[in-house]
Amino acid sequence: MRHISHGGARVAALHDEKTGSWQYVVSDPDTGAAAIIDPVWDFDEKAAATSTRNADVLLDYVREAGLKVEWILDTHPHADHFSAAPYLHEKLGAPTAIGEKVQGVQALWKDIYRLPESFPTDGRQWDRLFTEGDTFSVGGLEGRVMFSPGHTLASITYVIGGCAFVHDTLMMPYAGTSRADFPGGDAQALYRSIQDILALSEDTGVFVGHDYGPDDREPACFSTVAEQRRDNIHVGGERSEAEFVALRSARDATLPLPNLMLYALQVNIRGGILPCEEADGRVFFRIPANYFQASAD
Repeated sequence: MRHISHGGARVAALHDEKTGSWQYVVSDPDTGAAAIIDPVWDFDEKAAATSTRNADVLLDYVREAGLKVEWILDTHPHADHFSAAPYLHEKLGAPTAIGEKVQGVQALWKDIYRLPESFPTDGRQWDRLFTEGDTFSVGGLEGRVMFSPGHTLASITYVIGGCAFVHDTLMMPYAGTSRADFPGGDAQALYRSIQDILALSEDTGVFVGHDYGPDDREPACFSTVAEQRRDNIHVGGERSEAEFVALRSARDATLPLPNLMLYALQVNIRGGILPCEEADGRVFFRIPANYFQASAD
């Protein structure tokens, strides 16, 4: 667990090596109130088995630090890991939340998976659906919601105190930005979302959703808006929208699908719940064959 204090908030960051995902507990030092952002529910695709290793580390930290969790937040339906939000909700009682545009992602993937007509696409799987500009509190810290589409239709950024949790929109400056070629993704929308983030105060802390430790680096999670404006290899130095879209599109064309995507999306459009049990209590995943182009590697 990595600890960073910035912008009036205390942030504990937990890295999942398998998926490169960062999970956060952001808290108000004055009140002990906290929010958990993008928790990982572990999945072994070879055995099709779930476990709660990451989520239990978060629970242990919250309990040892004496924090009161007020929110369990997802930034979007993830393609590379399952959300542990329902498990943490069961343990902590805090409400779950995501952006309201998740309804579009649910409808899109309902069709891809050919789910039954009865599958709800109104976001009822979460306790709260945020709209653009919504505010909430974490103790004495004000939280604000920024819609950040591009990586997905439903991506949002949480600005809490002086910290922006930007999910998969921005990576660390040396890694650039996230892909925009998933169903519902859009490189032009991604560029514009990034410009909104870069328009925040230059000392705003930027906490990313992933880092894979390239070139034998230690995985990192934190930079500032000023550093992103100056150094980000995809959007720094006032790169134009047209240049970014060309760069992002060329890069995306070389990328394989995330290892867990076809498993993860059918769980995460359910808010982090496995598909419905059969009559005998067993659960099965549904995988669309030959829907996506085969990976070059």
